[in-house]
Amino acid sequence: MLTCKQASELVSQSLDRSLTRSERWSLRFHLLICVACARFNRQLASIQAVMNKWLSDTERNEHLQLPLQAKLRMSQALESEIAASRHRP
Repeated sequence: MLTCKQASELVSQSLDRSLTRSERWSLRFHLLICVACARFNRQLASIQAVMNKWLSDTERNEHLQLPLQAKLRMSQALESEIAASRHRP
């Protein structure tokens, strides 16, 4: 049986990848008996639905999109931060 920590990790991972059959069954069973994890699962599903809608709305409306220069600056800043974090102890 999964712990709540394991279940929450699987709930989160399920947004990024397909769970194995064993993982799905273990998670389903845990969600049936754990109210807190079931709530967490519903909350993540709601957040994902809102984000998907927002992304589709953004793609349809040019005025909601970031200018290319802003995207490039953000990408460069992230790359710099990632490189710097690799050199930190």
